[in-house]
Amino acid sequence: MPHFAKPAEGSWTAHYPALGTAPIDYNDSIDPAYYEKERVAVFRRSWLNVGRTERIPRTGNYFTKELVFAGTSVVVVRGPDAKVRAFYNICRHRGNKLVWNDFPNEETSGTCRQFTCKYHAWRYDLTGKLTFVQQEGEFFDLDKADYGLKEVACEVWEGFIFINLDPQQTLEEYLGPMVRGIAGYPFHEMTEVYSYRAEIGSNWKLFIDAFAEFYHAPVLHQKQAVKEEADKLIGFGFEALHYELDGPHSMVSSWGGMAPPKDINMVKPIERVLRSGLFGPWDPPDIEGLDALPPSVNPAQSRSWGIDSFVIYPNFMLLVWAPGWYLTYHYWPTAVNKHVFEASLYFVPPRNARERLAQELAAVTFKEYALQDGNTLEATQTMIASRAVTEFPLCDQEILLRHLHKVTHDRVKEYENAAAR
Repeated sequence: MPHFAKPAEGSWTAHYPALGTAPIDYNDSIDPAYYEKERVAVFRRSWLNVGRTERIPRTGNYFTKELVFAGTSVVVVRGPDAKVRAFYNICRHRGNKLVWNDFPNEETSGTCRQFTCKYHAWRYDLTGKLTFVQQEGEFFDLDKADYGLKEVACEVWEGFIFINLDPQQTLEEYLGPMVRGIAGYPFHEMTEVYSYRAEIGSNWKLFIDAFAEFYHAPVLHQKQAVKEEADKLIGFGFEALHYELDGPHSMVSSWGGMAPPKDINMVKPIERVLRSGLFGPWDPPDIEGLDALPPSVNPAQSRSWGIDSFVIYPNFMLLVWAPGWYLTYHYWPTAVNKHVFEASLYFVPPRNARERLAQELAAVTFKEYALQDGNTLEATQTMIASRAVTEFPLCDQEILLRHLHKVTHDRVKEYENAAAR
């Protein structure tokens, strides 16, 4: 994808004329019938990130993922050949959920040599083959080779595990050049993880909207900075460094803010002591890969760069921060007006107590910002659902929002046209 530079009198949106500039119809976030089409047209046919390989480093390590939008569950496991595989989490005998602990609808993880069904003790090896049937002689012409676990398409890219319930193309093709241009960033070095999970009373797209623009930052987050800095942000407004669209995916690149600040008095005392805050620990980790960044990271080559936020369609956001850490968001729809939001912060493991506290401060500061963003969502969902107004104008800085809703509309329309043939 070409990298566009915005002229002083220009517009980022003008680089992508197919987007248009008209107000956006938000019926796509409130119509139950539309959501039913979206579940198939978007989520069943897209590559979905479900985690990282560090979560299952050894043979027999596994975790489950509940896919409410598809009414199913999958289990992801590392086999004896080191390959990562995914299977529908269902026993081939009578359809019991194969892997679960005390509560069948809750996700779980662990280590095993084989999977054993709790109902009738059918067993499967780590590659999905059926290896044992209780009282096998009672069955009629049963060939165990015909009853292995049903596999789900699963591929790994840069340590990120993706699955697809109905693949239309390979993961490499799906990601496209912009996302593939992140390859080589040292994700594998950042294994210290802090995670949050919340059930949100809004459509999944509305939370992506909230994180895909910084137009709101000087207003919504003004109390996170000291008053003098907040007043500056309000006075000058906000403008990102770069926006880019590539197929269904998009990104916004922004300046670095306070990591570290030019004036130490701009931030709160605890941030000064621990040299950390929302933008992460101020001191970059001593690892290879942070000096020569991949081509899609900081595409504007700005000296003021601080963060790149990639929207990997449909529901995965990857944020790369200049000080040397990264952040992921996932938005898992459960209904037209509900979704599960997951966030994880990834750091290089700390070497001492101060580094540990610096990471913890970044994690709790992020949580406060996320709560501020999330706090608006249910109010937005309620009022859009009233249908008093359903079309809304978007500014040039909200180009990623315009793109997200158009891509979703196009995919649903394509699905409708194919169904009508």
